[in-house]
Amino acid sequence: MPVFLWVILGYCAGSLPFGLIFSRLLGGVDPRTAGSGNVGATNVARTSGKKVGALVLACDVLKGLLVVACAQRAGLGVLSLSLIALAVVFGHVFSIFLRFKGGKGVATAVGVLLPLAFWQTALGGIACLVIAARTGFVSLGSLSMMAVIAALLLISQKFSLLPLCLVLGALIFWTHRANINRLAKGEEQPWNRKA
Repeated sequence: MPVFLWVILGYCAGSLPFGLIFSRLLGGVDPRTAGSGNVGATNVARTSGKKVGALVLACDVLKGLLVVACAQRAGLGVLSLSLIALAVVFGHVFSIFLRFKGGKGVATAVGVLLPLAFWQTALGGIACLVIAARTGFVSLGSLSMMAVIAALLLISQKFSLLPLCLVLGALIFWTHRANINRLAKGEEQPWNRKA
């Protein structure tokens, strides 16, 4: 399959709004009109419960992982895989099903990076969980995770994946710009409080 079709497939898969789907089916809540108004797993956990949030988290990771893993098995090179990975995450952030709005891209970024840099991404995910647990701020954990993954890619000399990680990191910092502003002002809410 040509790379541009993989990119389109990746964008469409990334666009699937699992946060909205499962919130409505299992929680009866539209996350766009509750909590922070975001369709990501954190807001879904706040508004529809932790079990629904965990399901959304898993599906948002899997939609990135499956597309990139399949493209990898098809023998595509790093540049092509990076473009496909970006398409999946951009689909999540700018979903065609949500009028080009969406989530913040963290779980889906983890999904696309896992097949390409497993242990670096896993360690970054652990760092995210530790920081989020210690501080109560998922946003801080998410931002730290991208920095940790980039550092580990550099240390392990996976230089070909650094551009992908840096673009994903920049996108995630952009989607978290309001969180960063609130963190700077001391106004960010812990993840387990109602927004």
